[in-house]
Amino acid sequence: MLVVRPAGPRDLDHLLELAILSGPGFTSLPEDPDVLSDRLELSRSSFSGQVQAQEAWYTLMLEESDTGDIDGVGSVKATVGLKRPFFSFRVVNNAQSSPSLNIRLEHQTLVLVNECTGWTEVGSLFLKADRRKGGAGRLLSQSRYMLIGAEPELFADTVLAELRGVFTPDGACPFWDHVAHKFFPMDFDQADGLTGSTDKQFILDLAPRHPIYVGLLPEPARAVIGKVHPQGVPAMALLESEGFRPNGLIDIFDAGPTVTCQRDNIRTVRDARALRVEIASEVDAELPGLISTDSVAAFRAVRQKVAVEGETAVINAETAAALKVKSGAVVRVKT
Repeated sequence: MLVVRPAGPRDLDHLLELAILSGPGFTSLPEDPDVLSDRLELSRSSFSGQVQAQEAWYTLMLEESDTGDIDGVGSVKATVGLKRPFFSFRVVNNAQSSPSLNIRLEHQTLVLVNECTGWTEVGSLFLKADRRKGGAGRLLSQSRYMLIGAEPELFADTVLAELRGVFTPDGACPFWDHVAHKFFPMDFDQADGLTGSTDKQFILDLAPRHPIYVGLLPEPARAVIGKVHPQGVPAMALLESEGFRPNGLIDIFDAGPTVTCQRDNIRTVRDARALRVEIASEVDAELPGLISTDSVAAFRAVRQKVAVEGETAVINAETAAALKVKSGAVVRVKT
């Protein structure tokens, strides 16, 4: 059975493997054991309530319970931009006209902004290639919203997700090569690493202080603004199905889009119900449902058969064991 559970320090080797498989541009999964180790320590402290709520970063692992194999990762960062700026380019449309010549023009510009301070971020969604079918991606993605819905007061009213921008098959990034690299004279991986390991002062020091006119950029750079990496298309579809929409912000390095949704309008957060568990030998349900525990500290999630009878969720013993719940416990269910 596939189970989504909290990540901790013992997952370092698995997380490093996923980071390597994720490829270039996956900022939240650097191929750095020390950075990943620190992240897993923070995850353990976040789930146990040992850090302030605003500083929590919850990392989730998708585990095959029968084998112990780790097939994917996802995360929820309680807030962004409080201790370190959260920089983006805003795509701005500017209209100019000359009435005397009867000419009207529209120009798109990219403007450096820091608009997402205090928002919650869902991210780091990555699965091994052989797990990208059969509903595993949806389970992992929706588990993040079940986590938020379990204790919504720990999270912000606005939730964002950044999607990786376009890279060519050989690993080149058109927006970086033609635009960002002009301001940050270093390798993409170095800039990407500095973003995750420093206070981002280098961005404030080196980033353009004036709007960049999109029409003056080379066509390869223009073509990828706000576009998603091919591997990120399924993730984008999952986000859209939950109610997320582009908000006009893009990543300053790869031009991938940012999407947002109000926390309480996220479909899974809104539609999941808190129900009491009843354990039965057989469950009268045709289709599986999304089931999670009702607390952050003991969070686990599965997609298994569940029969909703009034305020009761009827599940079998195997599902109860995977969730580590007993009869009478409260779970959240989305059918």
